[in-house]
Amino acid sequence: MASKTKYIFVMGGVLSGLGKGIATASIAKLLQSKGYKVTAMKIDPYLNVDAGTMNPIEHGEVFVTKDGLECDQDIGNYERFLDQELTKDNYMTTGQVYASVIQRERNLEYEGKCVDPVPYTVEEITRRIKLLARKSQADFILIEIGGTVGEYQNSIYFEAARLMHLNNPRQVLFILLSYLPIPGKIGEMKTKPTQHAVRTLNSMGIQPDFVLGRATVPMDDSRKRKISITCNLNKQDIISAPDVEYIYDIPLNFEQDGLTKQILKKFKLRAKKQDLKEWQIFINKIKNSKQILNIGIIGKYFATGKFVLADSYISVIEAIKHAGWYQNCQVNLNWIDSDKYEKSPNELKELKQFDGIIVPGGFGKRGVEGKILAIGYARKNKIPFLGLCYGMQLATIEFARNVAGFKNANSTEINSKTPYPVIDILPEQKEKIKNKDYGGSMRLGDYPCVLKAKTKVQQVYKTDEIIERHRHRYEFNNKYRQELENKGLIFSGTSPDGKLVEMIELPNHPFFVACQFHPEFKSRPIHPHPLFKEFIKSCQK
Repeated sequence: MASKTKYIFVMGGVLSGLGKGIATASIAKLLQSKGYKVTAMKIDPYLNVDAGTMNPIEHGEVFVTKDGLECDQDIGNYERFLDQELTKDNYMTTGQVYASVIQRERNLEYEGKCVDPVPYTVEEITRRIKLLARKSQADFILIEIGGTVGEYQNSIYFEAARLMHLNNPRQVLFILLSYLPIPGKIGEMKTKPTQHAVRTLNSMGIQPDFVLGRATVPMDDSRKRKISITCNLNKQDIISAPDVEYIYDIPLNFEQDGLTKQILKKFKLRAKKQDLKEWQIFINKIKNSKQILNIGIIGKYFATGKFVLADSYISVIEAIKHAGWYQNCQVNLNWIDSDKYEKSPNELKELKQFDGIIVPGGFGKRGVEGKILAIGYARKNKIPFLGLCYGMQLATIEFARNVAGFKNANSTEINSKTPYPVIDILPEQKEKIKNKDYGGSMRLGDYPCVLKAKTKVQQVYKTDEIIERHRHRYEFNNKYRQELENKGLIFSGTSPDGKLVEMIELPNHPFFVACQFHPEFKSRPIHPHPLFKEFIKSCQK
């Protein structure tokens, strides 16, 4: 089956951040809707082995797969659009590739040869792509190459793609997502940057089969004709990719411009079925949702100079939106930097304007006291609250300090000398920290959680045991479980052996729930996560 797999490489031109991940996910969704088995792979050209050690402000969200890989947020886009759970085989970095090649050289697997980037890293890249084909048994693999055409960082991947096409031209296609600017003083869509991107790609031995033209408005026939003539493409292979209000519109835009039909035609295939009806119903529901909810997200990974980098919490954002649309409402997200509450606690009063508050995951000391103050405000003023990972730990600290009376209670991550370490490091993590074993060493991926009978979360999930994805080193300290329980904190979810607290909640509150895991990673557009659905319901009330 792997030998019959078709490979579609998606590349970027002119500038980064155009949405290659969303374009890749959209094309994958369309091919899936035609009855084919589809998966996707992200290639990141940095030397990091994974995304786990990178600052979210610099790189965006770290997404975690079910098998515990810390990876680029585009894997999350693929999962959401395809409604699939992907694995470490769907992700590749230059760090992984070089590490494998160097290990083989150390093992004498190259039999004493001089190990050059070409052909050996190219062979390793191809091996990983073919491995995904064998394991997934997919009809199509969409492969997104990070960065843009012409960068030296990703050039080795273009070489691997070129050779795959050379060896099997009937099995490989190239799609270039390029930008068409409209300079303000000129007022005309310009194709020249895209022409240069295609020429650069040509110089690497690759002719794109399609150009997706990203712009603020749809591309007109005149621009399509210009790109067709100058870039050696048929006009029907130039696809308009204008800005949209909702990213979930993009597959329908591509379908309207004939992209899927042209892809199948080039592979000499036919659609096995037409199945975008459910997706269309979902889009209609988005556009017909009228009620507005104001949700405050209290974090610290979105301030970058004068700009807001919402990518740091992209899975949380999408999970909230999914749940909102499911409940026929639009969610207006408000970004709140927790630092300001530390400087001016009086500003907490602004939280009254929100229908609900979310404290997402994070690490480190900065902004923590501001988050704790905000959580306390939500608790006392009956504002629906959802805490995710670090959000659960900080909610526990707030309760310990202000309800249980444990003055200066804290996490040992924040204060190693706290008199009440209600949050402490996982036992197996102590040796790892001592040895500076930071990369890929947290509690990562899927773990089971047993829900306590007759609790809020047990009613929400409608089951007694769940599986959720994790990414943390610290946990609730069981030394304080009985004392906090006596004061009213409900430990509503634990590991099967009862040793790890996974969920907490408060009674007599519209919605006060926090979890040690990351439910946002498992939310899907048509199938929102139950925790977010219930949170939104509480906000509506």
